[in-house]
Amino acid sequence: MSTPAPTRRRQQTRQRLLDAALVVFAREGFGRSTVEQVCEQAGFTRGAFYSNFTSLDELFLAIWEQRSDEMQSDLAAFLTQEPPPVSSLREAVEHVLSAVPLDDEWYRVTAEFTAHALRNPALRRVMARREERIEAGLMPTLEALLARVGRRVVDPAALGPALVACHDGTSVQCLIEPDNVAVRQRRTDLFVLLVTAHTVEAGSATDTAPQETP
Repeated sequence: MSTPAPTRRRQQTRQRLLDAALVVFAREGFGRSTVEQVCEQAGFTRGAFYSNFTSLDELFLAIWEQRSDEMQSDLAAFLTQEPPPVSSLREAVEHVLSAVPLDDEWYRVTAEFTAHALRNPALRRVMARREERIEAGLMPTLEALLARVGRRVVDPAALGPALVACHDGTSVQCLIEPDNVAVRQRRTDLFVLLVTAHTVEAGSATDTAPQETP
């Protein structure tokens, strides 16, 4: 038997709690945030909170899932637009990075929650599975873009985590020095190196065999 779809009012309540929680987490820090603070920000009672979520952990994971889905949808929509003329892999990487937001508020929230999850094995496993789902959802879009510039991904399972790690690591550098052009250039350089290491030129002699990652 399928679960009944939530009513419109319940969906609106849930969304207000998600929006309020992001504000509270960014302002207070995840570890110092409380259910009462989220409810006050949203204008609801504790009853409204617990009718939608069992804990702040579950609430954060719902925010994370929603943001990930929105990012994938936005990136897919961006890449289906008529692309600007690109003559190199670097220009294609720059094109994609221009659509990937560097959000100070979101980084602060996710960094604190990740530290929290590292102390909780069960939560850590949930995050790992969701990271895998995000990577799997993004790879078809990225593979399609790379095909436009004549590159074929030889190991999507390796490239996905590598790109996420590169994004996470270079994001904090860009956020710390937002006006430093060199930092942005190094971010692009790293992405180009990763993509080059995990792809081959379509139609080349090596296109039929997997490429080993150094």
